[in-house]
Amino acid sequence: MSPPRKRKDAAAAESLVVPERRDFLRGQLLEWYDRQKRDLPWRRTRDPYAIWLSEVMLQQTQVATVIPYWERFLQRFPTVEALAAAPLPDVLAGWRGLGYYSRARNLHRAAQEVVARFGGKLPSTAAELLSLPGFGRYTAGAVASIAFGEPAPLVDGNVARVLSRLFEVEGAPGDRVREARLWALATELVRGERPGDFNQALMEHGATVCRPENPLCLLCPVREGCLAYLHGRVDELPPARVRAAPKRMTLAVAVWAHEGRLLLARRAEKGLFGGLWELPAAEVEDDTPDTDSASRLAEALGVSLSARGHLGTVRRQLTHRSLSLRLLQVTGLERPTEAPAFRELRWCTPDEASALGMSTAMHKALEAAVAAGALQG
Repeated sequence: MSPPRKRKDAAAAESLVVPERRDFLRGQLLEWYDRQKRDLPWRRTRDPYAIWLSEVMLQQTQVATVIPYWERFLQRFPTVEALAAAPLPDVLAGWRGLGYYSRARNLHRAAQEVVARFGGKLPSTAAELLSLPGFGRYTAGAVASIAFGEPAPLVDGNVARVLSRLFEVEGAPGDRVREARLWALATELVRGERPGDFNQALMEHGATVCRPENPLCLLCPVREGCLAYLHGRVDELPPARVRAAPKRMTLAVAVWAHEGRLLLARRAEKGLFGGLWELPAAEVEDDTPDTDSASRLAEALGVSLSARGHLGTVRRQLTHRSLSLRLLQVTGLERPTEAPAFRELRWCTPDEASALGMSTAMHKALEAAVAAGALQG
């Protein structure tokens, strides 16, 4: 008879950190956090919805950028119920400028499910939160620990860096063995009093002291227990993530004016600019002639149109794409009110268009089209 397999559960993580070292790290980080934490607005509330919103906004976005957006968004959608009841275009309009619009779409969908499934109250456990759209392991752990006090672990970029240095964890970001070890360490360390504060202490430490470059090791409250510091490897761990070069993406943009208004279209709720309003656009190659670009736009809009001239190009650098928006002045005999490639069409003045949920890149294209005289003649 073969021996029983060892169970791979949370208890297995207990062997990763001896109790004395665990107590030292927790105590020192919590004491440091109490003294040095930044005064951030979401740290002054116990509202789970407000805490959830901050965690979603902080993904891929700097704290200083998030603060005014978080405050304005809560004024506009003060509760989960208010967010769930709002039309998606209104939610996207409140998100404009933050980028990564899938975060806003998932936030809206999750709010609707919280109302439908949980009576408008966020569930209090990471396991339940994981059943909602947009909740990955990190977000579920953050909300469960900070808002509800569950000893749920989290690992983001800051925490991964801190743990990699403290425990001399090898491997490149994204490596499965490395990630599993980091989560096991986080799972063990979060157990104890004030799990939410401890998770925030890890993140705060990574953001302000244990930085990617020029870490402030002399100010570190746990450097005596940091293996990377003791072994002179702070600059080596973790190794830098190798990022793929941004892909080039060119859009032909229809600038169609009529009686002081421009044609606007809203995309289906998926993809790069899903659910957002735009000057109608279609992807083309860099060297596509204006006549062929007009044909692509005509197909997307479901009407015949012709190109009248090129109004310039707007370029934006996104995280994963180098985006070029080629502004093509077009016209047609039939003004469309619906189109096969878009959820909705609308003729708007520039001021009305600016109030819609529109990406920053497309808003720049709108401004450039108006400045080029799109509404004249």
